[in-house]
Formats: sequence, structure tokens, C-alpha cells
Amino acid sequence: SGQHRVPRATAQLLAPVGDPEKVICVGLNYHDHCQEQGVKVPKEPLIFSKFPSAITGPFDDIVHPQDTSELDWEVELAAVIGKRGRHIEEAAALEHVLGFTVANDVSARDWQMRRNGRQWLLGKTFDTFCPLGPAIVTREAVADVHNLWIRCSVNGQRMQDSNTSHLIFGVPALVSWVSRFVTLVPGDILLTGTPAGVGVFRKPPVFLKRGDEVQCEIEELGTICNRVV
Repeated sequence: SGQHRVPRATAQLLAPVGDPEKVICVGLNYHDHCQEQGVKVPKEPLIFSKFPSAITGPFDDIVHPQDTSELDWEVELAAVIGKRGRHIEEAAALEHVLGFTVANDVSARDWQMRRNGRQWLLGKTFDTFCPLGPAIVTREAVADVHNLWIRCSVNGQRMQDSNTSHLIFGVPALVSWVSRFVTLVPGDILLTGTPAGVGVFRKPPVFLKRGDEVQCEIEELGTICNRVV
């Protein structure tokens, strides 16, 4: 109606999906990200997860855990499921996607790569390790989700600068693959992987510290910006 509005400056945007049933993530899904760490391109999607409790708002703080000294950033395209499905055919997979948003797959690299038996879960799912937003852009409103620039800056310095055209497995392939194992339901979030430029593979490595500001942005989808505290 246009009658019930508040000024943008007076509103706090929350994550567009705050309590999904599942947060499903994909590792090693950009060609340039595989190259920067010297690993082979996967033949099948590499799937892991975050707990929904990791989700935080698009402009909320990232809490630096006392338990890690290797906090890293990962800008990611996130797909939001809008239609329930299992064993979804790839040709019909996009029909199950409501839209897209921006995510930061914040990672504690010591826990991901060396501790907890080198299983990724704990290093990926500390509270506030999944900033999400600023909004869901519906699938129909995105011209080509596989041709969007995707970027991350830390304290104004560009760290990641790529394009979703470099995805190894696109959104339809990922939705179809994951649905072989679990039923996808409305609200489920699928993080599709990060491009090159993360901190751990820089020489020397660069990690986030308290006071840093991390900005993640994807063409047509918007920008999220989070301070590390």
C-alpha cells in the first residue's frame, strides 16, 4: 500500500531467512579457488554444512571466537529453496529456487584444516559465521545467476574479485545433487562456494582481526558488510 513505511536509516535489516531447516554448503566450487590451493577440480560436489545458529544479519557483527587465531572470509552466492523436492532433475532444479542472496562463509581455518579430525563442521559453524542478506532477490529478477561479478573487501582492500561464471557446478547441478541425499524444503539455504582470494592461501596468510570490516557484494544481489568484534 505504501502507507506503512519506516525510514531505511531507522530500520535494522535481519537475515532474510533466520532459522532455516538446513544450511548446505559447497566446497571447492570455483576453478580459481582450486588453483590457488593447488588441488584438483572435484568430479562431484563437495558438500558440508553449517548449523542455522551461525546465521546473522547482513550488517551485524562477526564475533571473533577466542578459540581461533585463523579467522577467514569467503564471499558466496546463496540460493534459497522455495519448493519442496527430493531426487530433483537438473532440468527442473531452478523451479525449486525462490531466489538468491549474498553470504559470507566465515571460517576458522585451524579448526577446519587441522583440528576436529580435519572435519570442516566446527571451523565453519561458530555463532555469527554466516552473515546473510541484504535481501532475497527472486529468481526471475536475476538476468543470469551464472554471470554475476562476486567480490569481497577487507577494510576497503579488494581480496576476492571473480564471476559466478567460474563456478564448477552451477545452481541446478547443486540442487539436483543435494536432493539425492536429503529432501529440500522451503527456506533451506544453499551456499555455492567461494572464488579465489581467501586469506589462508595468501603468501603470507592474512587473517581477520577484531576491528576489521568485511564487505561482500554480488552483482544484482547487493552488499553485506560486517565488523569483526
